[in-house]
Amino acid sequence: MGTVLIGIALALLSSVAYAAAAVVQERLAELPVRRLAMHPRWWTATALNGVAALLHLAALRAGPLSLIQALGVLTLPMAVPLAAMTWRRRVSATEWNGIAFTLAGLVGLVLLIGSAGTGVALTMPQLVVLLIVIAAVLVALEGVSRMPRASVLWTAAAAGVAFGISSALSQTITVRITDDGLSAVGTPLVVTAGLAVAVLTVAGLLLTQRSYRDGLGAPLAVSTIANPVAAAVVGIVLLGDRVTGGYPGAALAVACAAGAAIGVTLLAGAAQDGRAHPRTSVAATVNGRPPGTVGAQPPGAVGAQPTAADRRPPGATDGRPSGAADGRTSGGADGRTSGAADGGPPRATDRRTSGGADGGPPRGRPAESPGQPSVQDVPEVPSCSSGAPG
Repeated sequence: MGTVLIGIALALLSSVAYAAAAVVQERLAELPVRRLAMHPRWWTATALNGVAALLHLAALRAGPLSLIQALGVLTLPMAVPLAAMTWRRRVSATEWNGIAFTLAGLVGLVLLIGSAGTGVALTMPQLVVLLIVIAAVLVALEGVSRMPRASVLWTAAAAGVAFGISSALSQTITVRITDDGLSAVGTPLVVTAGLAVAVLTVAGLLLTQRSYRDGLGAPLAVSTIANPVAAAVVGIVLLGDRVTGGYPGAALAVACAAGAAIGVTLLAGAAQDGRAHPRTSVAATVNGRPPGTVGAQPPGAVGAQPTAADRRPPGATDGRPSGAADGRTSGGADGRTSGAADGGPPRATDRRTSGGADGGPPRGRPAESPGQPSVQDVPEVPSCSSGAPG
């Protein structure tokens, strides 16, 4: 009993590490693959995934496979609230319902469908056939995910398949080394399986990274479903595992799969609703600050760069001389200087003093009355404001 408790504790720690890695990867989801290797958070997520995998293998050595796999699905209910805390938001009721349905379905599937882990290892011909089939499946899923308007859940499914087959191959390596000792390390079966595990693990990490670009809940749920299902298919087809309970157990497994699908649908809907409120990812920030804030300083801060408004002379507005508006100089209108029109010589008809812009008689000049000479009869007099030399 003590060994089983150790296995349970290790499985719980593994789930926590996987959940933390998923949250870190989600924040990097917008970065292109070529930039991930240069980002320290990517290596943090990779290290967390590595620690989680080691803890999971240790848990499998200490506890029953069905129990450890069931505890592994706790990654989902741990990751979604953790991601919500990271983004400083609350977990919605839809997300909680999705977690509940998905978790119930996953636990049922893991308990009803045995995966590779009965102490039987793959043979070399089985390994070759399995690798060919899995390569074709991953290429097909990746091709579908790159089609226009394709869901990221296809990418998440590919990631889950990669991790599930990697777990099955890891189990084969463990069985061979346990039965034959360290001499099995150099055998073609163990070497081929080890290389395949390395490739599938890297592929799973990259596919998981891509699947998180629209949110965490639904892709993580799909990946968590595909993982044990892929391992179970290997166990049933190649290692002689069976569904617990015969035909009734198979029917119950289908019902559990339907419940998990409902949960994934709820989580996907919650992610779709969340797109209306975009989040600031690492790719959308510079030096950890949201767009538009880089280099910004509060007004009056020490060392702040003077703005155009700070360099204007007193009384000026928008770079115009004091008292000017819309490009007009003092006393002018429509770009004309005082007494000038269209760049020509100043005319008395164009002379507008303050107060004449409203159509009324300009101030400083009496209104014309009958018997007085009209403005047109007054000879043109150069204006002082025309800029002509005096």
